[in-house]
Amino acid sequence: MTPTLQQRVTDRLRSSHGLTVDSFDVLPGGHSGLTYRVGAHDDSGSRSEWVVKAVPEGQKSIGRHDMLRQATILTALADTDVPVPRVLEVDREEPGWFAMELVAGESLEPVLDDPAVAPDLAAARMLRAAEILPRLHAVDPHALPGVTGDVAGPVLSPADELARWARTLGAVPPELVVGGAELLEALSASVPEPIEPCLVHGDYRLGNIISDGVEPVALIDWEIWSIGDPRVELGWFLVFADGTNFPGVGREVPSLPTPEQLVDAYTGGGVALPDLTWFDALGRLKMAAIMGHNLRRHREGRHHDPDQEKLPATIARLIETGTDLMARI
Repeated sequence: MTPTLQQRVTDRLRSSHGLTVDSFDVLPGGHSGLTYRVGAHDDSGSRSEWVVKAVPEGQKSIGRHDMLRQATILTALADTDVPVPRVLEVDREEPGWFAMELVAGESLEPVLDDPAVAPDLAAARMLRAAEILPRLHAVDPHALPGVTGDVAGPVLSPADELARWARTLGAVPPELVVGGAELLEALSASVPEPIEPCLVHGDYRLGNIISDGVEPVALIDWEIWSIGDPRVELGWFLVFADGTNFPGVGREVPSLPTPEQLVDAYTGGGVALPDLTWFDALGRLKMAAIMGHNLRRHREGRHHDPDQEKLPATIARLIETGTDLMARI
């Protein structure tokens, strides 16, 4: 009989680390694989808690299920000043899994998640996240252990990013993303020249940062990390600085930093990055395409979630404001 994931984790943590698993519970929120909260104690009785991320049964570590790729980048960043959870164990036998420390703190998106974050705390966390992001972008990905060309994938230019999200948008019925084709056309007509590529998380926002008070203590959910243009990451981050981008599904939070303040925090008051308006508009196209895709899946019965019916107003707002941004270029 093939051992269950719980049995595999239990056996490996015992044999490799002298830990006895005493709890194994589903941790909600994961979208690309299976996530569990695991409690364990050593022979002295000292207890610890871990997060296990696993490839679903019957799948392999490829695409959005590639937990082993996540484990590789987390392990590689362990000796840098980028805050990431410590990886305890990696099991590369399919379906693969890895265990990392459970970091205490909050990971809440102020404009989207519940419970609501106090405005002053939300503003301070957002500014601090903008200050921390350059640490990630300063890491030389080619110097990281295990981050080979095959693992990292191709370097993504702004044109590559636009092409990736054009495919996502193209798979959504046009009536769900009205105006999306026109925004895509405007973006395609003025693609910026790439700048020096760097390591990018791919979904950098407060919802993927565990904070202890104001301070970021762990950047999590590395499903789509790559080597690419840092402005793509910054443009995505800016989308979440304004609750008016999410009518019907989000909230406005008083006192959040302005895009200008966040960019200034990112650059440390230094030289401004070129063409950020284009990347801000790209971030809105990306979010509209993702939401349109999720709404389509719900309406087709592929993933029943009535909350997706709240998305049309936000999709329209993102496309409208993205189009307005492009009109300024």
